[in-house]
Amino acid sequence: MQIRLPRPAARGRWLAGVAAFAVLAGAGTWTAVADDSGPAVQREDRVHDMPGAKIDTAYFTAGGDARRPAVLIGHGFGGSKDDVRAQAEQLARDGYAVLTWSARGFGKSTGRIGLNDPDHEVKDVSRLIDWLAKRPEVRLDADGDPRVGITGSSYGGAISLLGAGYDKRVDAIAPQITYWNLADALFPDGVFKKLWAGIFFSTGSAAGGGLAGVNPPGGERPSGEDPGGDPPAGERADGADGAGRSGGRDGGGAQASAPDRAAGTDAADSEAASRPAAEGEAGAAGGGRADRAAGTDTARPDRAAAASDDAPAPGDTPARSNTPANDDAPARGDVPANPAGCGRFAPELCAMYERVAVAGQPDEATRKLLEARSPSAVGDRIDVPTLVVQGQSDSLFPLSHADAIATAVARNGGPVAVDWIAGGHDGGDRETARVEGRIGAWFDRHLKGDEGADTGPAFRVSRTGGVDSTDGQATLRGASADRYPGLAAGLREFPLVGREQTFSNPAGATPPAISAVPGLSGGAGALSSLGVGLSLDFPGQYAAFTSAPVDRAVRVTGSPRVTATVGSDTGDAVLFAKVYDVGPDGRQQVLPSQLVAPVRVEDAGGGRKVTLTLPAVDHEIDAGHRLRLVLSATDLGYASPAEPAAYTVSLDGPLAVPTAPGVTTQATGFAAWVWALPLGGALLAAVLLVTARRRAVAPAPDPERADVPLEITGLTKRYARSSDRYAVRDLSFRVEKGQVLGLLGPNGAGKTTTLRMLMGLIRPDEGEIRVFGHAIRPGAPVLSRVGAFVEGAGFLPHLSGRENLELYWRATGRPAEDAHMEEALEIAGLGDALARAVRTYSQGMRQRLAIAQAMLGLPDLLILDEPTNGLDPPQIREMRDVMIRYAAGGRTVIVSSHLLSEVEQSCTHLVVMDRGRLVQAGPVAEITGAGDTLLVTVDGELPDPVVEKFAALPGIGSVGRVDEGLLVRLDGASAPAMIAELVRLDVPVTGVGPHRRLEDAFLTLIGGSA
Repeated sequence: MQIRLPRPAARGRWLAGVAAFAVLAGAGTWTAVADDSGPAVQREDRVHDMPGAKIDTAYFTAGGDARRPAVLIGHGFGGSKDDVRAQAEQLARDGYAVLTWSARGFGKSTGRIGLNDPDHEVKDVSRLIDWLAKRPEVRLDADGDPRVGITGSSYGGAISLLGAGYDKRVDAIAPQITYWNLADALFPDGVFKKLWAGIFFSTGSAAGGGLAGVNPPGGERPSGEDPGGDPPAGERADGADGAGRSGGRDGGGAQASAPDRAAGTDAADSEAASRPAAEGEAGAAGGGRADRAAGTDTARPDRAAAASDDAPAPGDTPARSNTPANDDAPARGDVPANPAGCGRFAPELCAMYERVAVAGQPDEATRKLLEARSPSAVGDRIDVPTLVVQGQSDSLFPLSHADAIATAVARNGGPVAVDWIAGGHDGGDRETARVEGRIGAWFDRHLKGDEGADTGPAFRVSRTGGVDSTDGQATLRGASADRYPGLAAGLREFPLVGREQTFSNPAGATPPAISAVPGLSGGAGALSSLGVGLSLDFPGQYAAFTSAPVDRAVRVTGSPRVTATVGSDTGDAVLFAKVYDVGPDGRQQVLPSQLVAPVRVEDAGGGRKVTLTLPAVDHEIDAGHRLRLVLSATDLGYASPAEPAAYTVSLDGPLAVPTAPGVTTQATGFAAWVWALPLGGALLAAVLLVTARRRAVAPAPDPERADVPLEITGLTKRYARSSDRYAVRDLSFRVEKGQVLGLLGPNGAGKTTTLRMLMGLIRPDEGEIRVFGHAIRPGAPVLSRVGAFVEGAGFLPHLSGRENLELYWRATGRPAEDAHMEEALEIAGLGDALARAVRTYSQGMRQRLAIAQAMLGLPDLLILDEPTNGLDPPQIREMRDVMIRYAAGGRTVIVSSHLLSEVEQSCTHLVVMDRGRLVQAGPVAEITGAGDTLLVTVDGELPDPVVEKFAALPGIGSVGRVDEGLLVRLDGASAPAMIAELVRLDVPVTGVGPHRRLEDAFLTLIGGSA
């Protein structure tokens, strides 16, 4: 929202300019966000000066000036503060002061990407907390100590953990799909996760943005070399941390320019910025934690303010300092070979990636660097309430990282809850609405102190409960436990059959096996429980060991383990372990969540016994299925040794599978609504009985209309709680046997409401519907002669198409011989696919199966609502043929569709509605033939002069050549007059007829509003 000021006089203009500058410098840029779901949200965009960077932030509040807790929201790697705006606005409406920011090197923030460097990104968080402590609307626990929580996904999730580890003022956190140890994430068991690492560093190298006039740091020379020019803006350190003191590595100050201040730049205090650092002074990370991070053995003090009295106030400006910035200067050994390819990455990180990418495995320096920037480095300090949300479809940060987080926080005495969502970095359903709602409740409990807030169970996991037949998406259901089970609860042992096996690591490690492919496997991991997935192992490159069929279903929840002896003719081996769910036929196999566990085995020349920990998953093995352990020499997502090698593997025990018996789909206690719902139903029934509200008696059947499939007379339906707004109003039309009727109209025309009333699902306010002479009421017997496909049908994915149809028909209670199963299936044209499981069907096959279900019993009236949704052109043509074949036997089809070309080709009659009213009804040819454009067919090709003379005649709007002859648009002339003129011009006319598409007629009828 912009505020327009009156035009001032000359002196007034100068004063207004000073006032505007003061407002902008002190408060940033404010906007108001309107939303119907709560109070208006005020947003302030501000740029904060940090040592070595300008940090772009947005601050959200709503609902007055009362003090409230604050929440910081971090974004994912490669993103910016804009990615979390919706969540920030919702939390603001829920009563929080919310601050979002773009991390260094991302969005419009300057500086170098340090992968959550404690000296930079983590200190930035503490400086933002300092700023929140000075806001008048933020609740304080002590002077300089705001009540604050942090949340974020991936990169932002890690910063929430690091913030809690380094700054004792953080009160609660909710990290999502993030890492505990970045070295373990990118180099699990010493194996280079090359695809994800490449994506990770390519994203950072391509990071752009920044404030206007700021050069990207990618091409800068390392410190100590001749830069060949001025350093880029935003790369100078201002020397002052968020506490108003200079940190051990923070250099001098940077002058905040007037444009920066005008944009809301929050600079450090000038006095603090200009004085030198005192030895041993702590930075904005604050207090004892900062001391311990620096190696000082200082006891953690009682909770107090981490910011000093001379911390900068909003809008303060720094003094100029001549001390050069050296925060981001690399050591000589950390100079990248290709600085131009580093983008915004800090040079030491760029050099690290270059070394690892070339070597194919990490060195000790790499592990130490990444571990120092990981939450695990401060794992013993994170003791605040922590909600851990981790993705099951995540080969970047798998569930083992969430387990490490939960274990550490619980060990430190902090409250912790764990939520395994269906999606993750590999794709799938991130369950955004549910997760953000739970995070809000978590903060309500631990920041607002609301003891009534429902924070959910200690452990929850989302499980696939089937597939929606209309869109093919997995449906989810939750399972929970009152305590976190870890990854090894309820172990069951399954003996595996297989002798000692020898296989090869091919030269160059190609072709590689395939499991998860970042960016390509999508949400396949989330569908693995439905028998869907992508995985591939090449013969001769793996060993396999298989169990006997399981006698009953087994739910795997955690990390399976097995002990094996591994040998290698080169001395070392790199293997990729995975457990498949194998179908009863022994051929169809699914890799749960598409995950593998890499393992590096050293000194294996004479054989070495190792315990293999498989990926943590939540997956059900159906009765009759087998477990198959596969050890592969290669995987597309990882770096394998390029040298050829021969590996030998044998097992030394059974496969131990965690089943987490304490995790169930039933709640630990019944919610109040479980008791209230039956009681409410009983009360409602009593009220209905007392008030004697009974259904009206249906009118007697009309014998004269017994052969009329459908007749609607004066049908009216008002919107709920409205006396003058109509969904359908005074609608009347009639459908005869053998017709294929198209029900057309723009969105909101009342088509679906009409179909619902036709099937007895809702009652009309006025008018009546008669099917074969019988008035329609809910449960009317005549509805057994009606088949309907409206908004999709639900199928059991593990059953075949035929089994689903048979089960549906049995549920109707009608005799099997009345189903006419074979006739319906022949019309639907599913062929051999009927014997396959529905989960293997394409969208078109599911649509045809749903229509076959509607055709069971060969109903005399078939109603299809958008039957071609999601179908490709060949499938649409097949669906058109299905409708035409069905009506050819004397039955009637009513189809509602937005595809006008298909309606024109498949329907014999039309009913056009708009705003609840009937616009026109009749045969398709009659409706499309009422236009002013005629097609004139002629014998032979006409000379151009004749066509030009004809086009120049009065009353002729235009004449164009088409393959069939001439396309003539009349502009006042009648068709007979036009024909007379053609005869006068000696044009050999062979035919004249209307030429208008259904689309033209439809838009004309509804006034182009569609």
